[in-house]
Amino acid sequence: MLQGVIIKKLEKFSDERGWLSEIYRRDEANYQPAMGYVSVTNPGIIRGPHEHKAQSDFFVFVGPGSFNLYLWDNRKDSETFGQKELIEVGENNPVGVSVPPGVVHGYKCISKESAYSINLPDKLYKGEGKTEEVDEIRWEKDPASPFKID
Repeated sequence: MLQGVIIKKLEKFSDERGWLSEIYRRDEANYQPAMGYVSVTNPGIIRGPHEHKAQSDFFVFVGPGSFNLYLWDNRKDSETFGQKELIEVGENNPVGVSVPPGVVHGYKCISKESAYSINLPDKLYKGEGKTEEVDEIRWEKDPASPFKID
């Protein structure tokens, strides 16, 4: 696994009403979310790849639907610099994934139905009052990008 990336297997507690899964506990991680959002990705659609200079993301993939999650270590000072990870996540593999700054990340919906993800980043999108530049390097917009999602 890439240095600093944490993948936490999520347990689903099921009963006659459905299921519940704890996605974040401050006593399990030295991490403080600043906001949260949910997104729905349609079948075959790719989000990313991109990276952040200062922001960490904490993605939650529990379903419905599934993704191929791609991670590349782009931190020159990291022990795992240049390494790539590919993990199927979502309904069949519910996980929380902590992605530190400098790790390029993106995902593709591989299920026949739309797939859901939650993100709890540690920085506000566009800063306080949405007045700052977005902390993203959008590799998907660079045709010469070494980071490709198939």
